[in-house]
Amino acid sequence: MIYNQNTSSFKGIEFAVFKLKDGVTEEKLIQLSKKMDDDFLKNQNELLAHFLLKGTENRYADVAIATTQEKAEEYCSQWLENNIALQYLELINTDSVNMTFWSRIT
Repeated sequence: MIYNQNTSSFKGIEFAVFKLKDGVTEEKLIQLSKKMDDDFLKNQNELLAHFLLKGTENRYADVAIATTQEKAEEYCSQWLENNIALQYLELINTDSVNMTFWSRIT
């Protein structure tokens, strides 16, 4: 989990809900999420927070909070160029993904 600074000033969120591929463990997801935080995401200056949530029916949510929606989208697109992020994405059942970007309005 990344929690860089006071998140009260955040303006953008990436929120991706997904299920894991058959045979992939939650432990593997957490392991790669921590590695991605440590080796990739912690270097993103305007990323305020990154964390995983677990919901019902074996659904997970990957959440990134950034200074702007544009920054959240930019960081998300960088995942496709990062080896650790690509390994993380390999754990996810692509048919289950619902990724959205949000801007804070109040």
